[in-house]
Amino acid sequence: MKRHEPLRIGFIGIDTSHVVAFTELLNDAEHPYHVPGGNVCSAYGVKSADFQKSYGRMDGYIEALTQRFGVKLAASIEEVAEQSDVIMLESVDGRVHLEQFKRLSPFRKPVFVDKPFALTSADALFMKALAEEQGIPVMSCSALRFAEGLSQALANTPDGEIIGAECYGPMELEPTQPGMFWYGVHTADMLYRVLGKGCIRVRATTNADHDVITCEWADGRIGVIRGNRRGNSTFGGIIHRVGGSSFIDIASSDKPYYASLLEQVMIMFTTGKPPIDLNETVEIIRFMEAVGESRQTGALVTL
Repeated sequence: MKRHEPLRIGFIGIDTSHVVAFTELLNDAEHPYHVPGGNVCSAYGVKSADFQKSYGRMDGYIEALTQRFGVKLAASIEEVAEQSDVIMLESVDGRVHLEQFKRLSPFRKPVFVDKPFALTSADALFMKALAEEQGIPVMSCSALRFAEGLSQALANTPDGEIIGAECYGPMELEPTQPGMFWYGVHTADMLYRVLGKGCIRVRATTNADHDVITCEWADGRIGVIRGNRRGNSTFGGIIHRVGGSSFIDIASSDKPYYASLLEQVMIMFTTGKPPIDLNETVEIIRFMEAVGESRQTGALVTL
């Protein structure tokens, strides 16, 4: 793939606030947390007719991209791919990611897929297989995975190896993106950043206001997620080590976690080496799928 300086970044999907936040950080060299190396140049998106957070907000995001940042609107996914060196698949509706990724795959350009990667493990496995078949570098995660507060807590290692973790955050529900897939994905990604792959079973307790999800890893470690729909709407957690426990203070840094995420995305775009194992991404989708099954039945569900 011919490289340009800076890289030409194309958006597929214009129905999330992320497209404006990301473009500001990438295109505005005067921003205090500017992420260098690429500029958003073109974008294409369609609205999901049954998803208010898609059809109700897209026009405003289009105006911001075109008027504030001079991003050009393309007529199709293929036109964006042709005009770009790298792709950010930003459609807010996870249901469309598989079909959009299929259309991008022949171009074999690096792709960042915004959360959630997919809404079913079957879709996630198909996307993984297609990426591997075509040799496409692919990365997908929540911005919370790389929040400075979480990175700082993980770097604080005097108490030795990690034996468990608890993560909490808001867990608004959205019918078209069921269970954890809408907002619970953030805490799921936080927990996996701490514990890595290897969850074998989950159980969810849920009511109108809260979810508590208990998760067991193959090596015996236990993770817990608390999702709130009332009360505390901040993100945080606790990392348990053999010698003590430490607080994950997501609000400890002024640096936006979008900037921290984009730094990792740009590394992937320039090196072709994703910082997250795609097998872990697929496992996270199965994890959230299993949590959804347990939310419905209250039963212990095996991944």
